[in-house]
Amino acid sequence: MAPELTPQAVEKYFRELADLLEAEREPDEQFLLNLQGEETDFVRFNSNRVRQAGNVRQLDVEIDLLSGRQHASGRLNVSGDLRIDWDALNQLLNQLRTTRDALGDDPHLHYNTDPFDSHKHRAGELPTPEQAVKDIIETGEGLDLVGILASGTVYRAFANHLGQRNWHAADSFNFDWSCFGGAEKAVKARYAGAHWRADELRECMQQVKKLMTQIQRPVRRVRPGSYRVYLSPAALYELLTMLGGDGFDLKAHRCRTTPLLKLVLGERRLSPTVTLTENNQRGFAPDFSGEGFAKPERVTLIEHGEFAGSLNTARHACEYQQPVNAGSPHPQNLELAAGQLPQNQALNVLGTGLFIGNLWYCNYSDRMDCRVTGLTRFATFWVEDGTIVAPVPVMRFDDSLYRILGDNLIALTRERELVMDAGSYLCRSTASARLPGAIVDDFRFTL
Repeated sequence: MAPELTPQAVEKYFRELADLLEAEREPDEQFLLNLQGEETDFVRFNSNRVRQAGNVRQLDVEIDLLSGRQHASGRLNVSGDLRIDWDALNQLLNQLRTTRDALGDDPHLHYNTDPFDSHKHRAGELPTPEQAVKDIIETGEGLDLVGILASGTVYRAFANHLGQRNWHAADSFNFDWSCFGGAEKAVKARYAGAHWRADELRECMQQVKKLMTQIQRPVRRVRPGSYRVYLSPAALYELLTMLGGDGFDLKAHRCRTTPLLKLVLGERRLSPTVTLTENNQRGFAPDFSGEGFAKPERVTLIEHGEFAGSLNTARHACEYQQPVNAGSPHPQNLELAAGQLPQNQALNVLGTGLFIGNLWYCNYSDRMDCRVTGLTRFATFWVEDGTIVAPVPVMRFDDSLYRILGDNLIALTRERELVMDAGSYLCRSTASARLPGAIVDDFRFTL
């Protein structure tokens, strides 16, 4: 029977495995060990009732076996008990040695040789599955609710032959749901964090219920053109997630393929209110890279509308002789600085225009001008004199982020929302963003 994957048990397994690899390595060998895992409860809802529930308990280890600049890596799913796992791990080591010896030198091999230890458990207050289900069903009573809850602890750890040991565990939950209102009308919402509060969930659900009432009104069709809009944090997340694909990647900057090239070259700038940072102290991703480098507390990417820095992963940092400051070329703990506009005044400042709850199918229509196209999704409303008047059907926008976050940015809200990546392919994602809402003038719609 597989052992329970508590933080203490997983950490003990990680440290014992690192010590065993140190004992088993050959005299001319070095190793890098990465562990990732999770103990996650998943609950799927349909019609505000539980339709599927389960628990994922998994651990994966990746071993990179080096000799000089030759190296080979392999990944293995493990049980958490070395007595069970060692035969498979030993077989993997032998395969890696054979593969490595057949490979040439890697010119961009780059790992930390200044060892340091770290130990962090970002503890939260997570609900039991029973409590979460009770809170969701009670607060969502009367709604045609469909969604998924993921709640639990994720693990990341690193070790190497130099004795370095880094341990990271983080508790979090992410409830991602939408409510169907008939005739292709729906409202989407999220509640995420590390500390579950039934009253906070109730407040989120009340906002959804209010929008559900407004979405039942007769649809108003809006002609293509330019309008003042309010972009919710969820809508802004779609734009910034797409931008983060290679907008901040050092290699994309040096190869001049980044959509922010004009910003990097100083030819364009954004609004002075726009400051984007990778905040490694507040997110759920670990503050060390898979090569053992410590991430700085903050990496400022855009400061007061001007380019400030890039995300430099180990291989790209080696290639371009820059310091390592990231474990991924894509932001993992992104923050957009808050503005001065109180959230409860956003519609008043919007005046007449469009309230946009979500965007989807975003892509570049002119990459070098950072111009993006996509569709509105779910709750999009026509607003007059600060009051929601009617729901609006799906519309296509096409506009440049140099305009959206530049000259046309009117205000950012004072309050920000935590948006967590709901991805769970292979392992639950630790990426997140903390974003305000935005009032944007002259936002262009083409259909």
